Amino acid sequence: MHTPEKSLRGQVDKWLAPTNGMRMRVIQFSRLSLHRRRYVCVEASGPMGTLALFFFRHDDRSWRVYPPETQRPAMAPWL
Repeated sequence: MHTPEKSLRGQVDKWLAPTNGMRMRVIQFSRLSLHRRRYVCVEASGPMGTLALFFFRHDDRSWRVYPPETQRPAMAPWL
């Protein structure tokens, strides 16, 4: 189960703070070519103008405004 602060709706509420006078819509969604991770672009339109933010899905199934880190090659000591 997702906590509200990690769900997509919770992140939209946190970053865009929608009000009754604002129009919210998803304008783009797809997968990043690298590792096929999902992203969504949400647009908020209101009296002050238009704002769009990208939200990225992380491995822990949470949504955040920054993309997940890619796994880099690493060396491990021989056991």
